[in-house]
Amino acid sequence: MFEIIFLGTSASAPSIQRGLSAQIVKHDEYRFLIDCGEGTQRQILKSGQGFKRLNRVLLTHGHLDHILGLGGLISTLIRWEAFEELEIFGSSRTLERVNDLLYGVVLRGAKPKAKLYLREIEPGIIFETDKFSVRAFPVSHRGPGCLGYKFEEKSHRPFLAEKADALEVPFGPERRDLVQGKSITLANGSRIEPEELLGPAMDGASLAITGDTGKTSNLLEICKGLNTLVIESTYIEEDAEMARKFGHLTAKQAAELAKQAGVTRLILTHLSRRYRERDVRREARAIFPNTYIARDFDSYIIKREENE
Repeated sequence: MFEIIFLGTSASAPSIQRGLSAQIVKHDEYRFLIDCGEGTQRQILKSGQGFKRLNRVLLTHGHLDHILGLGGLISTLIRWEAFEELEIFGSSRTLERVNDLLYGVVLRGAKPKAKLYLREIEPGIIFETDKFSVRAFPVSHRGPGCLGYKFEEKSHRPFLAEKADALEVPFGPERRDLVQGKSITLANGSRIEPEELLGPAMDGASLAITGDTGKTSNLLEICKGLNTLVIESTYIEEDAEMARKFGHLTAKQAAELAKQAGVTRLILTHLSRRYRERDVRREARAIFPNTYIARDFDSYIIKREENE
């Protein structure tokens, strides 16, 4: 299960109701900050999430409305918050700008006590545990090095508790061993193989965050069958030419991608102040009814049951 918390949902500049691009994605003890627009550290505090274990930042691209908050955030972490290391992931183009911001402005020759890593990445798996993976994928915006991120739980085989009860498998280490694929021997001498008590493989939960993007044709494959797609909707269709010019999407384009890819839920973010929220929602829902408009501090749970 993943959880996404929206910290900033405005496009280009903040509004009274919306901060600049930033989201937190959580899975068990792991927390990732996706983008860090101006004012993100205040949004983190207002959301109640705090800074604990928020030690990985994934950047979609290097435009200022997506990275400028790193200056304040890292300044605060260095001075007031106890953290051992912070990893910032992004393309080489993105990290060039981040390096200038952090080492040319924030640190200016000072060496932080904590370890600060700039991790240059390319499309592919960038983080993995035994339960889930994070994959970077290329996105077409303005300039090279723009990335989206896909979070995907690994498939698992559910433990058949009722069958275990019928075979009188005791609770405790025996059931744990079976779940881990190990054979056990009961007190009566019966040998139980994991295959007897593990059901068919089930897909895990999946979430993709595209960041800013100007086209969808190259995203169809990565988005197929997603539980939740988070994608920008800076414009509506009446301004489609402007969207094309500046490398952004309309609500209609985002909804068409969701429909073609067979996703379960669509969440639109990166909203322009020029439109009313209900107009953006109406345009998208006419094509893909299960569409939501993200607001600052909204949170959504992404569960594997949504795949069934």
